[in-house]
Amino acid sequence: MSETASLVLRGTLGPMLFVHGWNKVTGPGGLEGTGKWFDALGLRPGAVHARMAAGTEMAAGAGLTLGLGNPLPAAAAVGLMAVAARTDHRGKGFFVFKGGWEYTGMVAAGALAAAALGPGRLSVDRAIGRRGRLASGPLAALAAAGIGAAAAGGLLRAFYRPEPPKPKPAPETGDEDAKATADA
Repeated sequence: MSETASLVLRGTLGPMLFVHGWNKVTGPGGLEGTGKWFDALGLRPGAVHARMAAGTEMAAGAGLTLGLGNPLPAAAAVGLMAVAARTDHRGKGFFVFKGGWEYTGMVAAGALAAAALGPGRLSVDRAIGRRGRLASGPLAALAAAGIGAAAAGGLLRAFYRPEPPKPKPAPETGDEDAKATADA
């Protein structure tokens, strides 16, 4: 049963991540537009982070799909989603249709499940004889969570520089005559 679960999860989550990264490169605006968006989010320099995010999503997606290098592709997905949750989805609630963290949370949870299930029989890891304590199970999921969170935290500490909120204008007092006299 876990073989089927691993294959289904890898076959859905992996390609979705790959295409998400590919869209950063080839979608409307391409890497230049993605870089400007990242700058607006506070990830500086945006052009560098656009390339890093696109490359990491494509590599993690390919690794998950092929069952290669578990738990590292899952760790990459966790890190990507943690940065996205902090920069783009923070403060917008739960639902993704309102900009919330629902999507990022589900992708990260799916990546952790994939790490725990392991690559399975139909994987590159199995074909090359890769086994070990981190090939699957709770330690693999824990490693993916820890590596992903640490990478996201390091990236945010080093490169996240959001614009400070703009001050709100002073409220109107309602005394227009006094204001006009003071301005004169």
